[in-house]
Amino acid sequence: MLIIFVGLPGSGKTTIGRQMGRRLGLPFLDSDAVIEQRLGCSIREFFDREGEERFRDIEQNVLDDLSKYHHGILSTGGGSVLREANRKNLHLRGRVVYLRSTPEEVFRRLKHDMQRPLLQVDDPLEKLRALFNLRDPLYREASHYVFDTGRPSINKLLHAIIEKLELEGFDTHASPHSPNRS
Repeated sequence: MLIIFVGLPGSGKTTIGRQMGRRLGLPFLDSDAVIEQRLGCSIREFFDREGEERFRDIEQNVLDDLSKYHHGILSTGGGSVLREANRKNLHLRGRVVYLRSTPEEVFRRLKHDMQRPLLQVDDPLEKLRALFNLRDPLYREASHYVFDTGRPSINKLLHAIIEKLELEGFDTHASPHSPNRS
């Protein structure tokens, strides 16, 4: 089983993914962390030095590898859905959960986070709105499920996601090495 989280930066993909991995006893990976490990530098440094297009090439290769070979939980970067190949591969190879957060929610969560290059602009809320308008249809295209992150606590949201997977016939209690995994 591969459960993949997509959504805006700050929507909770890593937090929810890590918690789900713990609860289900499945390995968790964050694609951005894997990318940084392969690059040997931060994404921000690489992005500034090589540009977005080169970064998206690396991201596509990493997502292709992870979606083929990783069984467990995968959190993706906020822009992972920008390439059609990524949307298709993620959708075909795993169960994709879109953690839908409004730009206002993300801004509220991240307004003091100085590590996010996304927010180091004159009007970060406007930047988040533009990203949301561009990416929301792409997240929806890639996903099997959409969960709004605005109201529920992390535990309630996690429970709702697991419940939905179980209702669809996924055995969330199977070990990562079981045959016949989805």
